[in-house]
Amino acid sequence: MSVNVDLRVVGPGDDTDVRTAWRLKEEIRTREGVLKQRRGFFTDAYRRSSVHLLFIDDRLVGFAATRRDGYLLFLAVDPEYRGQGFGARLVELVADEHKTVTCHARTTNEEALSFYEHLDFEIVRRIGDYYEDGGDSFYLKRGNTDSIAGRLSEFLHR
Repeated sequence: MSVNVDLRVVGPGDDTDVRTAWRLKEEIRTREGVLKQRRGFFTDAYRRSSVHLLFIDDRLVGFAATRRDGYLLFLAVDPEYRGQGFGARLVELVADEHKTVTCHARTTNEEALSFYEHLDFEIVRRIGDYYEDGGDSFYLKRGNTDSIAGRLSEFLHR
Protein backbone atom coordinates (compact mmCIF):
# COMPACT_ATOMS: atom_id res chain seq x y z
CA MET A 1 0.00 0.00 0.00
CA SER A 2 1.45 3.36 -0.95
CA VAL A 3 0.80 6.58 0.90
CA ASN A 4 0.57 10.01 -0.58
CA VAL A 5 2.76 12.48 1.35
CA ASP A 6 1.89 16.05 0.46
CA LEU A 7 3.94 19.09 1.47
CA ARG A 8 2.13 22.41 1.66
CA VAL A 9 3.74 25.74 2.47
CA VAL A 10 1.74 28.62 3.90
CA GLY A 11 3.35 32.05 3.85
CA PRO A 12 3.10 34.90 6.36
CA GLY A 13 -0.31 36.51 6.42
CA ASP A 14 -2.08 33.30 5.44
CA ASP A 15 -3.96 31.21 7.97
CA THR A 16 -4.78 28.28 5.71
CA ASP A 17 -4.82 25.09 7.82
CA VAL A 18 -4.37 27.01 11.11
CA ARG A 19 -7.34 25.19 12.67
CA THR A 20 -6.00 21.81 11.58
CA ALA A 21 -2.54 22.65 12.98
CA TRP A 22 -4.14 23.85 16.23
CA ARG A 23 -6.00 20.54 16.60
CA LEU A 24 -2.80 18.53 16.11
CA LYS A 25 -0.93 20.75 18.57
CA GLU A 26 -3.71 20.33 21.13
CA GLU A 27 -3.74 16.52 20.69
CA ILE A 28 -0.01 16.50 21.45
CA ARG A 29 -0.44 18.87 24.43
CA THR A 30 -3.15 16.65 25.90
CA ARG A 31 -1.09 13.47 25.48
CA GLU A 32 2.36 14.76 26.36
CA GLY A 33 2.00 18.02 28.27
CA VAL A 34 4.08 20.03 25.78
CA LEU A 35 3.14 22.71 23.22
CA LYS A 36 1.13 24.59 25.84
CA GLN A 37 0.55 27.82 23.91
CA ARG A 38 -2.77 29.63 24.16
CA ARG A 39 -4.91 29.67 21.03
CA GLY A 40 -4.56 33.42 20.40
CA PHE A 41 -0.76 33.26 20.66
CA PHE A 42 -0.62 30.19 18.43
CA THR A 43 -2.89 31.68 15.77
CA ASP A 44 -1.03 35.00 15.70
CA ALA A 45 2.38 33.30 15.49
CA TYR A 46 1.11 30.95 12.75
CA ARG A 47 -0.12 33.90 10.69
CA ARG A 48 3.24 35.67 10.99
CA SER A 49 5.24 32.57 10.01
CA SER A 50 6.14 30.46 7.06
CA VAL A 51 4.57 27.10 7.81
CA HIS A 52 5.54 23.79 6.24
CA LEU A 53 2.77 21.22 6.62
CA LEU A 54 3.02 17.51 5.87
CA PHE A 55 -0.14 15.61 5.01
CA ILE A 56 -0.62 11.91 4.42
CA ASP A 57 -3.77 11.23 2.46
CA ASP A 58 -5.17 14.62 3.54
CA ARG A 59 -4.40 14.05 7.24
CA LEU A 60 -2.01 16.56 8.83
CA VAL A 61 0.86 14.58 10.38
CA GLY A 62 3.30 17.38 11.10
CA PHE A 63 4.13 21.03 10.71
CA ALA A 64 6.91 23.53 11.32
CA ALA A 65 6.22 27.26 11.72
CA THR A 66 9.25 29.49 11.26
CA ARG A 67 9.99 33.19 11.58
CA ARG A 68 11.93 35.06 8.91
CA ASP A 69 15.16 34.74 10.91
CA GLY A 70 15.01 30.93 11.01
CA TYR A 71 13.58 30.68 14.51
CA LEU A 72 11.39 27.60 14.78
CA LEU A 73 8.25 28.69 16.62
CA PHE A 74 6.48 25.35 16.45
CA LEU A 75 7.46 21.86 15.40
CA ALA A 76 4.84 19.18 15.82
CA VAL A 77 4.57 15.62 14.54
CA ASP A 78 1.63 13.35 15.26
CA PRO A 79 2.88 10.69 17.71
CA GLU A 80 1.54 7.95 15.42
CA TYR A 81 3.96 9.11 12.70
CA ARG A 82 7.10 9.74 14.76
CA GLY A 83 10.24 7.81 13.97
CA GLN A 84 9.53 7.93 10.25
CA GLY A 85 11.64 11.00 9.46
CA PHE A 86 8.85 13.56 9.22
CA GLY A 87 10.24 15.83 11.94
CA ALA A 88 13.71 15.68 10.42
CA ARG A 89 12.25 16.42 7.00
CA LEU A 90 10.47 19.51 8.33
CA VAL A 91 13.64 20.78 10.01
CA GLU A 92 15.64 20.17 6.83
CA LEU A 93 13.11 22.18 4.82
CA VAL A 94 13.59 25.07 7.24
CA ALA A 95 17.39 24.65 7.16
CA ASP A 96 17.33 24.78 3.36
CA GLU A 97 15.87 28.29 3.66
CA HIS A 98 18.02 29.60 6.55
CA LYS A 99 21.74 29.47 7.35
CA THR A 100 20.87 29.16 11.02
CA VAL A 101 17.87 27.47 12.63
CA THR A 102 17.11 28.19 16.28
CA CYS A 103 14.42 27.15 18.75
CA HIS A 104 13.60 26.64 22.40
CA ALA A 105 12.87 23.31 24.05
CA ARG A 106 11.84 22.51 27.60
CA THR A 107 14.74 21.28 29.68
CA THR A 108 12.52 18.39 30.78
CA ASN A 109 11.50 17.33 27.25
CA GLU A 110 14.06 14.59 26.75
CA GLU A 111 12.46 13.31 23.56
CA ALA A 112 12.69 16.74 21.90
CA LEU A 113 16.23 17.34 23.15
CA SER A 114 17.37 13.97 21.81
CA PHE A 115 15.69 14.71 18.48
CA TYR A 116 17.38 18.12 18.14
CA GLU A 117 20.75 16.71 19.19
CA HIS A 118 20.40 14.04 16.48
CA LEU A 119 19.90 16.86 13.95
CA ASP A 120 23.09 18.64 15.09
CA PHE A 121 21.50 21.36 17.19
CA GLU A 122 23.64 22.64 20.03
CA ILE A 123 22.50 24.02 23.35
CA VAL A 124 23.47 27.67 23.45
CA ARG A 125 22.10 28.51 26.89
CA ARG A 126 19.58 27.63 29.54
CA ILE A 127 16.82 30.13 30.27
CA GLY A 128 15.10 29.92 33.64
CA ASP A 129 11.37 30.57 34.00
CA TYR A 130 10.95 30.81 30.22
CA TYR A 131 7.49 29.30 29.95
CA GLU A 132 4.28 30.68 31.44
CA ASP A 133 4.13 27.77 33.88
CA GLY A 134 7.62 28.59 35.15
CA GLY A 135 9.39 25.86 33.18
CA ASP A 136 12.97 26.33 32.00
CA SER A 137 14.09 26.07 28.40
CA PHE A 138 17.21 25.50 26.41
CA TYR A 139 17.89 27.82 23.48
CA LEU A 140 19.12 25.58 20.67
CA LYS A 141 20.93 26.44 17.46
CA ARG A 142 21.97 24.68 14.30
CA GLY A 143 24.04 26.25 11.59
CA ASN A 144 26.18 29.22 10.77
CA THR A 145 27.41 31.64 13.44
CA ASP A 146 29.34 33.85 11.03
CA SER A 147 27.00 36.82 11.44
CA ILE A 148 28.20 39.76 13.50
CA ALA A 149 25.59 38.96 16.15
CA GLY A 150 26.68 35.31 16.21
CA ARG A 151 30.36 36.18 16.56
CA LEU A 152 29.58 38.75 19.27
CA SER A 153 27.45 36.23 21.15
CA GLU A 154 30.25 33.64 21.03
CA PHE A 155 32.81 36.24 22.18
CA LEU A 156 30.64 37.32 25.13
CA HIS A 157 30.08 33.73 26.27
CA ARG A 158 33.81 32.89 26.46
